[in-house]
Amino acid sequence: MKTRVRELRSAAGMTQQRLAELTRVSCRTIISIEKEQYSPSLMLAYRLARVFGVSVEKLCCLEENYQREEAEYEKLV
Repeated sequence: MKTRVRELRSAAGMTQQRLAELTRVSCRTIISIEKEQYSPSLMLAYRLARVFGVSVEKLCCLEENYQREEAEYEKLV
């Protein structure tokens, strides 16, 4: 799932390690989220969103991800 974690973290001038500390996860988890290899749980998405002062919807690009999923579904039908 696409997120804005890298974009928001960079804009805040924050390291991956610092973000991991603030959200109580490993640095590896942050790296995996930024590479779209791991989708954060709802609670982690909420913690990330609070750190950056944005909604979970904005953090997780929910509209973009929904549209991408719908387009993929249409290809299958």
